[in-house]
Amino acid sequence: MLKIATIGVYGFDGDSYLQRLQQADVRLLFDVRQRRGVRGPDYAWANSLRLQAALAEAGIAYEHHRELAPTTELRHLQYAEDDRQGVGKRSRRELAAEYTRRYTAEILDPADLEPIVSALPSSGTAALFCVERDPEACHRSLVAQRLAEQHHITIEHLRPL
Repeated sequence: MLKIATIGVYGFDGDSYLQRLQQADVRLLFDVRQRRGVRGPDYAWANSLRLQAALAEAGIAYEHHRELAPTTELRHLQYAEDDRQGVGKRSRRELAAEYTRRYTAEILDPADLEPIVSALPSSGTAALFCVERDPEACHRSLVAQRLAEQHHITIEHLRPL
């Protein structure tokens, strides 16, 4: 049975992130961020070139799938809801209903997920990667759910230990 994991940045440091990927036998990381950087020195390890170098050293392949990233407009819609609820981006626990509706209609519905399904490793697993700690607070959970529904792929959400 095919399997895919999801993982964020928040709550990890570079070493614990790689350890968590290796514990889950991740062989391929799908980066679904629009901008492949994370603000702040604590997360500099997750900026694209540093991350790709660390993954390569760990024997984990990397692919960027920008077509699955939310647009700037959609991200701002979520930020407005975060502000309304008084939660910070790093402490968000769920996606706004309107964000979910629009992300699904504008990004996910027209997306061709076959390249992701075709790239899934025959041994080990792949992981969808974005920044939020909790998958429920990130669009990667929507992509994973679509893969589960349409392609019968098992999902495992990786969180900091």
